[in-house]
Amino acid sequence: MSIKDKKVALITGINGQDGSYLAEFLIDKGYEVWGTVKRNSVAENQTARLDKIFDTIVDNLQYVDMTDLSSIVRIVQQSQPDEIYNLAAQSHVKVSFDQPIYTANTTGIGTLNLLEAVRLIKPDAKIYQASSSEMFGNNIDEDGYQRETTPMSPVSPYGCAKVFSYNICRNYRNSYDMFISNGILFNHESLRRGSNFVTNKVAKTAALIHKGLESELPLGNLHAARDWGHAKDYVEAMWLILQLPKPDDFVCATGVSHTVLDLVKHVFKKLNLDWKKYVTQDKKFLRPEELDVLKGDSTKLTKATGWTPKYTFEDMIDEMVDHWLKVL
Repeated sequence: MSIKDKKVALITGINGQDGSYLAEFLIDKGYEVWGTVKRNSVAENQTARLDKIFDTIVDNLQYVDMTDLSSIVRIVQQSQPDEIYNLAAQSHVKVSFDQPIYTANTTGIGTLNLLEAVRLIKPDAKIYQASSSEMFGNNIDEDGYQRETTPMSPVSPYGCAKVFSYNICRNYRNSYDMFISNGILFNHESLRRGSNFVTNKVAKTAALIHKGLESELPLGNLHAARDWGHAKDYVEAMWLILQLPKPDDFVCATGVSHTVLDLVKHVFKKLNLDWKKYVTQDKKFLRPEELDVLKGDSTKLTKATGWTPKYTFEDMIDEMVDHWLKVL
């Protein structure tokens, strides 16, 4: 297959957890992959997650800031993508309370900038928007699940910005007949997850304790419950959503919730450690407004695409712990 016969995919935030797995997935599918990277003064660490495929995509990587429309216009013009996966965002919920305006601009207005660039330059491109379970806030249906019809009442600046992105995507889809789908993904993790996110923080710190290199693990709300899946499973769902004949909105989740305490107990048991000796609670890790329970119903997605998760919660966490034991 020649380059011109390949499907072209543009991934914003390609150097993140999801972007790196998605890039590998699409390259395996025969795509020509382009990606955006936000400039960091420490360039050496920016593309670490892309090491496996760096030589394949290095010429198609560009510095793009989602708040800078001109840089988005440039890469859309140059790549002429068939599919666009908008994964770029300020994605840390706790940080969104510290930087609410920045979060609103990058996570919210950044999506609008992308939509405008595509509408003007490549309106036939299919767009996947990374929506989030954080949009639901504490709303949950009577059966204990959140789904596409559950009302959205976000409890963080990040969640609010994602609701704007979700709705502006629906607006552009309906107003301009563009192929734009929202994937409402619940929490998904992997060994590539930033260590400031609770799953990898627990896995890494517990491994450090196991090696005698750390003495405590400070956490926030131990009773917060999340529906955690593996990022590899979820990037496949992103791709499947764009292969459907019509755009739509889909929840992507495992349907099983675990508390932070469940996470802690599993990790420490795996390492033969008594979690009570090491875990402490620190108020600085509590949110100003807490989100208690997230548990998603992926029935609509499964019926439309056949998608089901391959990883269990335990498989995913074990992989993360084993990674840190190897690294350390």
